[in-house]
Amino acid sequence: MTHQQFQNCIDECLKCMQACNHCYDACLNEEDVAMMKACIRLDRECVDICAFAAQAMSMNSSYAKQLCRICAEVCEACGNECNKHPMQHCKDCAEACFACAKACKAMAS
Repeated sequence: MTHQQFQNCIDECLKCMQACNHCYDACLNEEDVAMMKACIRLDRECVDICAFAAQAMSMNSSYAKQLCRICAEVCEACGNECNKHPMQHCKDCAEACFACAKACKAMAS
C-alpha cells in the first residue's frame, strides 16, 4: 500500500494520540486521581500504539495491518473506559478512540 492509502488512518491515529494525551493530563488533575487510574493507563497505552501504528503505516511496514488490528483493540478499550467517566475530556477522548478504531479496522481488513 502507498502512503496515501494509509493517510486517513494515520490522521485518525494522530488525532487519537492528541486526545489521549489531553485526557491523560486532565485525568492527572482530577480530584480523585485513583478513580481515574484505568483511564490514565489506557490513555498512555493508546498513545503509544497509535504512534507506532502511524509510524508503521507511514513507512509502509509489512506489519502495518496487524498493528492496525491491535491499535483498534486498544482504542476500543480506551474509549470504553473513557465513556465510564462524565468529564468532557474523557468524552472527547472516547470519540477520538472510536473513530481511530473504525479507521484501523478498515485498514486491517
